Amino acid sequence: MPAIPDLTIRGGALALVAILIPTTAPAAGAAAPAPGAEAEQPQPKLERLSDERSSSFWAHPARVTAIHADHRSRARVVARTRLFTEDRVPEVYLVLERWTSEEGDEWLRVRVPKRPNGVTGWLPADALGALRRVRTQLVVDRRRRRVTLLERGRPVLTARVGIGMASTPTPSGRFYVREKLRFSGAPMYGTRALGTSAYAPTLSDWPNGGVVALHGTDQPERIPGRPSHGCVRLRNGDMARLFARTPVGTPIRIV
Repeated sequence: MPAIPDLTIRGGALALVAILIPTTAPAAGAAAPAPGAEAEQPQPKLERLSDERSSSFWAHPARVTAIHADHRSRARVVARTRLFTEDRVPEVYLVLERWTSEEGDEWLRVRVPKRPNGVTGWLPADALGALRRVRTQLVVDRRRRRVTLLERGRPVLTARVGIGMASTPTPSGRFYVREKLRFSGAPMYGTRALGTSAYAPTLSDWPNGGVVALHGTDQPERIPGRPSHGCVRLRNGDMARLFARTPVGTPIRIV
């Protein structure tokens, strides 16, 4: 607010002493800005959240919403979130990056469990629940018929595996663990399975849409080999050890 003029009497004459209008002066005690300096504006920021090896983040969906090709609500829709997996277990999304706009809006890029394999997309950050960190990774080497579990980038467990036949191959790429399942009365799957975000490329009419899993077997003599329809089979003892040490959200690399 402009200061009121200070009017004083000097020797019977009315004198205007000062008119102060501090429209540009800094507040008392505040340093004046440097010549040419302007107020700093928030800048858009892209952050990598998951390296998919030693530190990665995942989350359950908070609601059903569109997943876009870019971090804009008008961008092409590539999928929609779903609350549950094909086995009616809470769905999981691996979070790769975070985009923060000039206005402070946050978007997250996620891996999407759908056909074709390898789809990623963006959704508003509040469409997911709390981010949870894992420090594990699974690497499936199809040529060597071997799976390796890494913790903080270091191998801690390895086992021989069976993979898909030539006509029903195990897909390559980057995926993640969506669910952990226990079985009874299903010996062909052993007693445990890790459901993944990968889908068998040639079996869309398979139960649950052809989701690829790592699971046990009732034919351990066929490991290592190519006995499956796309899943990764382990001997039951190896599967039990892997199951115990592999959390939901663990990234998977199949080479």
